Amino acid sequence: MKTMDEIVDMFELLDDWDQRYSLIIELGEELPAMPLCLKTDDNKVRGCMSQVWVSPYRTEGTSDRISYHADCDTTIIKGVLALLVQLLENKTAQQIQLFDIDEFFTRLHLDENLSPNRHVGVYAIVDLMKKQAMAFDPAAGRIASAQ
Repeated sequence: MKTMDEIVDMFELLDDWDQRYSLIIELGEELPAMPLCLKTDDNKVRGCMSQVWVSPYRTEGTSDRISYHADCDTTIIKGVLALLVQLLENKTAQQIQLFDIDEFFTRLHLDENLSPNRHVGVYAIVDLMKKQAMAFDPAAGRIASAQ
């Protein structure tokens, strides 16, 4: 599991966006395979031009932590998806609700280097991940909106 700071540090070690895109693609290639049976309509991200699926599950050995199976059919978005999975794995539903996608875009400079269509898709991915987390703990949505 990586933190936002660790991911930012990793990106800052690279000199240019060609290298950063290569890293994003590599991270996507390392994303564990998602079981085919989880690629359902309920797990499919709407609003993304790519075919993307995310499926939450209880983190092994915990009662309140969530992790995600995920897959995508395009390399860049699959890499971004891998980053999101790293950032949100082993978190509570409340922590997932508090995830700031705008901070993610700004700190990694994705807001400057991904197309507007990809922005929309990434927002849709995070939106589904948050909705799925609320299904594990509906109170998390109320707590997050109160802050």
